[in-house]
This record gives sequence, C-alpha cells and structure tokens, in this order.
Amino acid sequence: MKLDSITLAVMNNRLAAIADEMGVVLGQTAFSPNIKERHDFSCAIFDARGELVAQAAHIPVHLGSTPLSVRAAIANLALERGDIAALNDPFNGGTHLPDLTLVAPVFIGVERRPFAYAANRAHHADIGGIAPGSMALATEIYQEGFRLPPVKIVTGGEIARDVMTLFLANTRVHEEREGDLRAQIAALSVGSERLLATVKTSGRKTVEAAMDGLKDYAARLMTAALGELKPGTYRAEDFLDDDGFGTGPIPIRVAIKVGGGKALVDFTGSAPQVRGSVNANYAITLSATFYVMKCLATDAVPANEGLMRPIKLVAPPGSIVNALAPAAVAGGNVETSQRIVDVLFRALAKAAPNRIPAASSGSMSNLTVGGFDRFRDRHFSYYETIAGGAGAAKDWPGASGIHTHMTNTLNTPIEALEAYYPMRITEYRIRRGSGGHGHARGGDGLIRELECLVDSNVSVLTERRKIAPYGLAGGGPGATGKNILVRGTRRSSLPGKANIDLRAGERIRIETPGGGGWGRR
Repeated sequence: MKLDSITLAVMNNRLAAIADEMGVVLGQTAFSPNIKERHDFSCAIFDARGELVAQAAHIPVHLGSTPLSVRAAIANLALERGDIAALNDPFNGGTHLPDLTLVAPVFIGVERRPFAYAANRAHHADIGGIAPGSMALATEIYQEGFRLPPVKIVTGGEIARDVMTLFLANTRVHEEREGDLRAQIAALSVGSERLLATVKTSGRKTVEAAMDGLKDYAARLMTAALGELKPGTYRAEDFLDDDGFGTGPIPIRVAIKVGGGKALVDFTGSAPQVRGSVNANYAITLSATFYVMKCLATDAVPANEGLMRPIKLVAPPGSIVNALAPAAVAGGNVETSQRIVDVLFRALAKAAPNRIPAASSGSMSNLTVGGFDRFRDRHFSYYETIAGGAGAAKDWPGASGIHTHMTNTLNTPIEALEAYYPMRITEYRIRRGSGGHGHARGGDGLIRELECLVDSNVSVLTERRKIAPYGLAGGGPGATGKNILVRGTRRSSLPGKANIDLRAGERIRIETPGGGGWGRR
C-alpha cells in the first residue's frame, strides 16, 4: 500500500506526537530533577522489526543508538502482552550504565506477534558503582555501576518484584530510582495506547504503510543530500584530551567517502580503546554519525532508520569508537560522542565549506555530587551536564550558554537544585570572551559554581580542557574549559577527569569551553 504525500506527512506528525506525549508523561511523573527538570530522556516508536520510525526531539546521543537496545530486547526475550523489557548493558544494546532503556511490545487484538514497540531511555542519576552518580573515574565496566542485560521488568502487566528488588539494591537512592523507573513504565503505557488509537482511527494498513513509507522517504532525502556533495574522500582528525589515567591526547580519525548518493564513514586509524572511561561503544558512534548526517541534509529528514540506508559505517572493534568489554564507557557516551561529531563536521566542512559550523564546546562538562543529606536524612545523587558555547557559522555567530550536538537537555534550575539537594549555587553566568574570534564569533561558555552544604563526593568528567574547540575558515578557537576547587579563599585547578571529596562549605567551579569562530575578522 502506497500513501499519498499528504497522508504520509500527517502520519509522520502523528507518530512523532505520540513520542512527544510519552516524553511529557515521563518528565511530569519522574522523581529526579535530572529527568523532571533537565529532561535527560528520549522516547521513540519502532515497527514490528524493531526499526526506528519516529522519535521526539529529545537527546541526539540517543537518536541512533536506541534501535540497538530495542533489537537486543527482541533478540534476547520472548516479549508477550503486558511485558516490558529493561536493559543498560553497553555490550548488549546499551550505551552507558546510567542510561536505562525500557521496551514495550504493542499488540493488536488477540494477535501473538507485536505490531510495534514503544521505547524510552532515561539517565538515572545513580546506578551504583564506585562513586555516587556512576560517572566517576573507572578502568572497567564493573566499576561503573549495575549492569543489566535485557530482562523483563514487567511481566503480564505486573512489576517483576525480583528484578526491581535487584535493581534497587544496586543504587544509593532507592526511592528516586523506583520513581523514575515507574515514570518510564507509565510513559510506555501512554505510547502503546496512542499507537492502538491511531490504528483504530486510521487503519492498520495505513499505519504500517506509513512506517515503511517514512523510512523510504528518509532514505531518499539522505541520498539526495549526499548527491549534492562533490564526490571525493574527506578526512579529518581531532583529539580527546586524555582518559584520566595518563593516556592522551587520544586521536579520532575519519575518512568520509562520498559519491553516487552514498557515503562510507570510516574511523580506521582512530586510537585503540583506553584504560579510562572515554571509550565509546559502536552504538555511540552510530548515533553520532546518524546525528551529523541528519544535520547535513538541507530538508527536514524524519528521524528514522531509513536515514542510514545510504551510509555505511566502519568502526574498528577494540578502538576508541567501538570499544569491547570490559572497557569502561561512561565517558564515551557523554564526551567521546561530542568529539566524534566534531571530527565528522571537520571532514564535511571540506565538502560543504559554507554550511558547516566551527566546533562547539565539545564537552557536556559532566558534574556529579553525592553523599548523605543530613538536613533531609537521606542519601542524594545530583547529576548535571553544563552548557557551553556553540560554534559560529558563515552567516551567524554561535549561541552562548547552550547545550549542543549530542546533548539537548535543559539546566537544573537553581530553585529546584537548592530545594532538592544540600547544595547552593554561588555563581552562574555567561563566561564572557570565551568564544572564538572571527567574522562570526563563537558562542561563550558558562560559569557555574556550586557550594556543598554537607560533606560530599564530587566527580567531574569533562573534555576540551587542554585542546580547544577549533575555528573554521580562519576563525579562532574557543577557549578551553576549567575545573576549579575552591576552599575558602584558596583556588586550585582540577584535571578534566577527577573524583574528590569535599567538606561542607567547599565549592566546585566549572568554566565551560566556548565555541570556535568562523572566518577571518
């Protein structure tokens, strides 16, 4: 069955609206500020084969990687009516351990095979491991937290108490974790209901045809976008600062071969996987490539799996962009994903020089604080990514204080942070002058300084503290970031990756990188 363009457009928006509504439910019912306030989650719809057909505009790092989680759930479990799968294993469909993915099959009538799947992924602010927040310095996956292969968290409509008990036994913040997990379940219920309502009003054949047609449409748009580029092989490299254990700089290299409406994206020559946690698994590299290619298209390409049909990805196993177990990977998701984007854009700037922006801040500037809150008599774990400067482009300057590329979260409002945690924000402002110079100036980063009101353990997992975000077309680089420990009147620099103990009254100060400038002044 082939749909006309109007019907296809209506169905595209309808399926995307279901994913959007799932996100609203998840955000409004979650317990943790990380999910409720920052919206560190993504929601999506998949067809009967487990292929992505619609996703809300949530977190780009989840964009291309969630399908691997869905297919891992399908491959490992016999999902029946009323079941929901849960997983976070980076080596079996996941990305890093704090990102917990839930997958629910959607059945029509009494059929025994799922018609579709609803899925969501949310970052849980603590999932065990050697330090609160599960984002500390680590050298293997076992130190990073509770690793969950695909299992059923809901069976026949009822919570699997044994799995839930095991999950909660491995986190420092039990009530918050259970609340966030139940919010994910509630969002999937709404997604399933809306999918079935769409089938009822539009007809099964129309919905199935729309799912297939939208993937075909995305493939055609991506093929056309690649066809606009001059055929050739475009190469670039960029570097991670270090892995936190003395290895660095760490090169990431790519060669993008374009021709005939197709592209080969080859990361051969990138560094081997390292001891620290900046290793990215294949899902992360796929997701970053998906995001960059979607940005490359001049038309709005639906966010579905058809987009990658004309693109072949090569990521050598055992490398920094396709790490193998038991590598530590927490930072690969949040930091290496950004550098993969940077190197891809740097290569594509040679193919489309007037369309590609300079490098943005290139770091999610991850900050995690945890401990025991003596004021509220409970354990706490706070996690946040801190925005930076966007890279400038030919016709416009970069935005300041904004999350870019693989992250699309909000900040934690000061009022919410101080109401929920034993912490105080002592400074929060734009880091003036940190954007790169140029005909178009790069955006400025942020300064965020936080005082701990109780003894706390603090982890910082950051990049672009040594190697600056690059400018393009003669533009200057953005300023590198800084991490600073403040004890009374004394300030001392912290490395880009650190885990330290703070006493009550001590502060952590994060100054995020600016974006690169574009063009000569």
